[in-house]
Amino acid sequence: MMQPRQFPDSDIYCITASQYSLGRSNSEIVRQILEAGIRIVQYREKDFPMRQKYQECLAIRDLTARYNACFIINDDVHLALAVESDGVHVGQDDLPVEKVRELVGDKMLIGLSTHSPAQADGAVKSGVADYIGVGPLYQTFTKKDVQPPVGLGYLDYVVSHHRIPFVAIGGIKENNVAEVIQHGARCVCLVTEIVGAPSIATKIQAIRKQLRKAGEL
Repeated sequence: MMQPRQFPDSDIYCITASQYSLGRSNSEIVRQILEAGIRIVQYREKDFPMRQKYQECLAIRDLTARYNACFIINDDVHLALAVESDGVHVGQDDLPVEKVRELVGDKMLIGLSTHSPAQADGAVKSGVADYIGVGPLYQTFTKKDVQPPVGLGYLDYVVSHHRIPFVAIGGIKENNVAEVIQHGARCVCLVTEIVGAPSIATKIQAIRKQLRKAGEL
């Protein structure tokens, strides 16, 4: 497992999405992601039965431990505790981060999705969240309960007002990731762009090429 409460210094944050994974299992997707050098992975499968989620997360926990990668579980605090993940990520409509911290203790990372300056300010003021999600920056249909896009202006706000680690997310693709980096993001999340790629290694390589180019501008 990763060191307690240490958000990885990672350029790409990956999330599972089985319906876009071209028939491949989540374990296979995560293995390919880790082999491509990604060191932070979130498990997000809201519609699976709990037993299936538990079994998949046990397998992914083993993979991420082998690669010394950070394993985050979306929403489900009990599942995160059951498989001893490195962290849990919650949304604005989930348990408050203060209550999540009571449940998971001091060692587990807590991430919080934010969609507005007020929510970012609240996350930082709480002193509980270890990192925040910033988005969705662009239109996305990956989630059923998706928020409307907040645009790059919100990203600009977080960059200029807060020092908390954050992940830029929502509708980010190979063809627009450079723009996100140019607005100050250091860690980006691409979901369908990665899990839906026939060759995940090739796609990650292409994305990182865009990241390097953006960093040189």
